[in-house]
Amino acid sequence: MNEFDCTVCQTLMHGYLDQELDPATAAQVAGHLAECAECARQHDQARLLMTSVKQRAPYYAAPASLTARVLAPEATAPRTLERWRAWFAPAFSAAALALAVMLYVATPGSEQPLMDEAVSSHVRSLMGEHLNDVVSSDRHTVKPWFTGKLDFSPPVFDYSAQGFPLLGGRLDYLQHQTTAALSYGRNKHIINVFILPTPEADKPRRSESIRGFNVVSWQENHMRFVLVSDLEKSELEALGLLLKNGA
Repeated sequence: MNEFDCTVCQTLMHGYLDQELDPATAAQVAGHLAECAECARQHDQARLLMTSVKQRAPYYAAPASLTARVLAPEATAPRTLERWRAWFAPAFSAAALALAVMLYVATPGSEQPLMDEAVSSHVRSLMGEHLNDVVSSDRHTVKPWFTGKLDFSPPVFDYSAQGFPLLGGRLDYLQHQTTAALSYGRNKHIINVFILPTPEADKPRRSESIRGFNVVSWQENHMRFVLVSDLEKSELEALGLLLKNGA
């Protein structure tokens, strides 16, 4: 068992996000996050906040008067200032370029916040009694239930014959919009299928692992699909292929 309790983990969380912890401590925090849903949720929220700040916070240039005071104290002669600028300007330009590249690499892609939110929603659905708002394996019961609750019509299929029975559906909320969530079973595993509209172009199917859960996602016909489960990657991909083909 991880010897960290929640208080210690939450105290170290920001240092963990900023990659300021030593490797041993970072590994202990990561281990606790893998076991504790509440700390994982707070970790997700903090990471999403960091991402939002990087992507959306406005940038304000320093006033010219402030720049002049910092770079050229009143006692500095104009000629000395010009020589100083000519000498150090290339170095500052190179440093600024390196910093811009570093921030670009460090900032998650536009898809990553959605994947993180989907994993958190999957975990929450398993913790309480809110896996489904409508419980049924009949697609003709589940699909009409969404009518009037969403501004789009999610595709609903039952794959019991292929070993993925439909369990039901519910409303969820991802990326600031109401989302359809379908649940499927596979042996004793639960699979959440999140479906939401997108104005973006089609994107091919991809698989990844986030906090110990497998995630399969793609975009097609202005619809975004995200599957999340602790099911084996190959089996989750098999359900993804069924959904993608509408079989």
